[in-house]
Amino acid sequence: MSLEELIPSNHMKSHIYSILIRTGLVLSTLLVALCIPFFGLVMSLIGSLMTMLVTLILPCLCFLSIRKGKITLFQVSLCVLIIAVGSVSLGIGTYTSLAAIIQQLS
Repeated sequence: MSLEELIPSNHMKSHIYSILIRTGLVLSTLLVALCIPFFGLVMSLIGSLMTMLVTLILPCLCFLSIRKGKITLFQVSLCVLIIAVGSVSLGIGTYTSLAAIIQQLS
């Protein structure tokens, strides 16, 4: 989207440029995936780390930080439970991904 925003909107061929930019990005991703032998495993590792961190752990930590002193015990307990589940999931996913990468290397 950042690249597409650089194209002047009054340009008549801006739609064609958008298609070319998107096609180029997809092709470059394909080339990276074909050149890196463990691309799927690396993406699995990054996904297990980032997904749990961004979707479960950080929102609860931010909520607890922002609403400090103004939340009920139930809300604190629920946030701590969500953080615990997210941390366990993050740990299991990361361990599984690392184990698969190590297995492929040996």
